[in-house]
Amino acid sequence: MPPRPPLAERRASPNGDAYAWLRAENWQRVMRDPSALPADVRRHLEAENAYLAAVLEPVAELRQTLYAELRARLPEADASVPQADGRWLYYTRLVEGGEYPVHCRRPREACEAAGEEVLVDGNVEAHAHAFYNLGHVRHSPDHHLVAYTEDRAGNELYALRIKDLARGRFLDDGIVNTAASFAWANDSATLYYAVQNENHRPYRIYRHRLGRDLAADELIYEEADPAFFLGVGKTESGRFVLIDAHDHSETTELFAIDADAPDALPVCLAPRRRGVSYGGGEWQGRFILRTNADGAEDFKIVEAPVDAPGPEHWRDLVPHRLGHIIVSVLLFENWLVRRERVEGLPRIVVRNLADEAEHVIGMDEAAYDLMLVPGLEFRTDELRFVFSSPATPQLTFDYDMSRRERVLRKEQRIPSGHDPSRYVVERLAAASHDGTPVPVTVLRLTDTPLDGSAPLWLYGYGSYGIAIPAGFSTERLSLVDRGFVYAIAHVRGGMEGGVRWYRAGKLMTKRNSFLDFIAAAEALIAAGYTRAGNIVAQGRSAGGLLVGAAMNMRPDLFRAVSAEVPFVDVLSTMLDAELPLTPPEWEEWGNPVAGAAAREYIASYCPYTNIGARDYPHVLATGGLTDPRVTYWEPTKWIAKLRALRTDDRLTLLHMNMEAGHAGSAGRFARLRETALVYAFALLVCGLA
Repeated sequence: MPPRPPLAERRASPNGDAYAWLRAENWQRVMRDPSALPADVRRHLEAENAYLAAVLEPVAELRQTLYAELRARLPEADASVPQADGRWLYYTRLVEGGEYPVHCRRPREACEAAGEEVLVDGNVEAHAHAFYNLGHVRHSPDHHLVAYTEDRAGNELYALRIKDLARGRFLDDGIVNTAASFAWANDSATLYYAVQNENHRPYRIYRHRLGRDLAADELIYEEADPAFFLGVGKTESGRFVLIDAHDHSETTELFAIDADAPDALPVCLAPRRRGVSYGGGEWQGRFILRTNADGAEDFKIVEAPVDAPGPEHWRDLVPHRLGHIIVSVLLFENWLVRRERVEGLPRIVVRNLADEAEHVIGMDEAAYDLMLVPGLEFRTDELRFVFSSPATPQLTFDYDMSRRERVLRKEQRIPSGHDPSRYVVERLAAASHDGTPVPVTVLRLTDTPLDGSAPLWLYGYGSYGIAIPAGFSTERLSLVDRGFVYAIAHVRGGMEGGVRWYRAGKLMTKRNSFLDFIAAAEALIAAGYTRAGNIVAQGRSAGGLLVGAAMNMRPDLFRAVSAEVPFVDVLSTMLDAELPLTPPEWEEWGNPVAGAAAREYIASYCPYTNIGARDYPHVLATGGLTDPRVTYWEPTKWIAKLRALRTDDRLTLLHMNMEAGHAGSAGRFARLRETALVYAFALLVCGLA
């Protein structure tokens, strides 16, 4: 007899949401202490997990098989390419059986593995914790200390710890309730860090002097606007500590602190202007800033004197070029490096700051990814970057910017073996509802038939101006090697086509994202990659909104939907100003509190709001109990309502991780079990288990 699904109780609520009770009234406490979860909510979540386990019992062996092959593609022991800083080489190692990285260093002149010193061993620190994640790890400028942030609950409330490397012991300067980022002053005795308020928002920057009581820490800056979060970092030159105030859209404000003057106060570089973003570093007494000011929608690079950094003094260094979006910038003593995206593909541009001559590092591939790796040294001609494609594992290069020569430093190792020639990478354009061509990246085996018979996995995101890279993943090979075609729909709302591409998929144009995803599915069907009803749609976080909305609009296209930590209750969340991300995200989705137009538009596509009495694909949703980004009750409510209203007998499953947050398990092997769960579900419903 098949297991019976749990049916969530329907309860009256002021807003008419029968499942609103699943949002614990003490949710802020639950984020910090999961044991405080109300008993009735806990019983329901545990019932959902038990039901999922019973339904997937027939594929228990398959899950183990998937986990084993996913793990077999990861080296048990590995190490990053060391980065030089002064007389040291810094790197991370992975040890056999270890879930977490070990941060190490060794003398620059020593041979490999000689004189190694362990800074932080994540495996040791994680001992006895169900969840553990290292945030940032930074050694002091004098190399005598290391500071790092750690999250022990998945709630992204970090603790900052400081270790004396010579004595091998921790200082009594531990700080709790911080954000992940922090920065050292150049005296190696002063730290700047952000703390979070009760609504999980980083809102204050403090200055801490080592050895002093934490109660004496100085408040350096406090953000009054709940729509702005704070972060802290440092320029590549090491001259300034930077406080970054930003919303989740396109507005930033920077404050600089002289890193050589521990008593210095922050100085604003340019007052915030709505819709104006800027950020960067310092070079020879000038700030070098990437900005979209003055109509530079795909960004330009400007310079201004350190003692007069305001916009009235900005001079264009790299002018704006529409369609050439400047994604990120790295500064060196003699070089300015920028990562651009042109026609959806990345490239690296190296500029000599002395004579302003430029050259491009590009790749001749149908689809690929290029990543800049920030270094630890400012005075160097060496740039590190990583290349990969859907079929080609990561290649790490050191590039001499003066000689224009590259050296391969590391090739990603796949212990179980990998032959890129077995795979085909293709790029096609899907015509959306308004004629806009939507890029689609495809990975398949060379012998996968294009007669419509293959199952297809369609992934999408499409929010916050985040471009989904066409890079390598060991995990998706478990699908492709079983005959799946794997496709990425680069829908509007991302940044693949520049800022206009982003703006055409946010606020009152958000429906374009969902229609682009549907158009990608239809184009792949028309090209013979698959057929309607044989597609598994996958989205994570805001990508869960994408696949949830597309499923409501065109359920006939999909056999199954995998929505992981999905943002599916958009309307209720945007109406709740207490939630951690709501005020910052009104610039992304609209503010339904302030206006009926935004409320009606969000309601028109919100996946939870638009569930109806109709047939749906098989659905698996995942969540994390301590998730501050997409709170646990969003996928829980969505699954409860979907199960109650759907008119077919397909699967409706929820997996709630009771010991993790938005990113799921943090361990490199533990997270593979979550992937194996999702893949086993998909193979089961596709008849391939």
